[in-house]
Amino acid sequence: MQRRTLGTTGPAVSALGLGAMGMSGAYGEADRAESIATVHAALDAGVTLIDTGDFYAMGHNELLLAEALHGRDRDSYRLSVKFGMLRGPGPEFGGQDCRPAAVKNFLAYSLTRLGTDHIDIYRPARLDPDVPIEETVGAVKEMIDAGYVRHLGLSEVDAATIRRAHAVHPVADLQMEYSLISRAVEADVLPALRELGIGLTAYGVLSRGLISGHWSAGHAAGPGDARAASPRFADGNVEHNLTLVEALRRVADAKGCTVAQLAIAWVAAQGEDIVPLVAARTRERLAEALPAMELRLSPEDLAEIERAVPAGAARGDRYPPAAMSVLGVGN
Repeated sequence: MQRRTLGTTGPAVSALGLGAMGMSGAYGEADRAESIATVHAALDAGVTLIDTGDFYAMGHNELLLAEALHGRDRDSYRLSVKFGMLRGPGPEFGGQDCRPAAVKNFLAYSLTRLGTDHIDIYRPARLDPDVPIEETVGAVKEMIDAGYVRHLGLSEVDAATIRRAHAVHPVADLQMEYSLISRAVEADVLPALRELGIGLTAYGVLSRGLISGHWSAGHAAGPGDARAASPRFADGNVEHNLTLVEALRRVADAKGCTVAQLAIAWVAAQGEDIVPLVAARTRERLAEALPAMELRLSPEDLAEIERAVPAGAARGDRYPPAAMSVLGVGN
């Protein structure tokens, strides 16, 4: 497994990371044993970056990872944890809370659920409009100074917010959705990251399975699957978006790889400062994703991919309206 460093101040991690959200019901029921086996397979393959959030099924994901990571050398992997999203007992979200006292409270729970004495990268999941980012970052800095956190991360914020946060404490990386059909990061955010020496961990590289090559027209999201509310999977949009996938499939076939591998490799090819996160929740999907990091894309390949899936070609926002309203940048 290749390695990349998250910015100039962050840790060295595997060039491909594992996003664990799907193991806790975000896309419908997941098999616990298979999820744990997938984490083990990822670690055995050299994946060292594992991403979670304390609000993923209200701690379920952290507890699952604690079980999967039990007995593993703590220095052999890096945990990236998002905090600040408020949930109710049902599926609803209740905004953000990134006050300094809340930051420390969330961290205490995460450390306990994960069964660890430190978090490698700790980040607010979204910007809290009621709390200056300087206050939130200041609280994380205190936890870094105390040894409970190793690095500061951010998630889904704009370039101005990144600069304000970085002025308080160096930011290791920004986590943001980035894929062939979600390219808002390219305009202002990515240039700011590179100016400041901040890495990018890209989630949604397969757009929640839409551009994986495994989703088909007429396929309905099951119970509890967040894609049922996703505009890009909605009737009228999904059919158009799948025509882009078929165009990409023709490029993948000529390259001798799968659609998913090509989509992951495209993100990785956008810069050595970018680490794609794959949300594999089965060993089968993980095994498909891993070879993507060995796929070399020539300038001609990249141009062919661009022709197949031009920037802005997808239909539908990447989140429902309420979720879009709290993002630092759009699609």
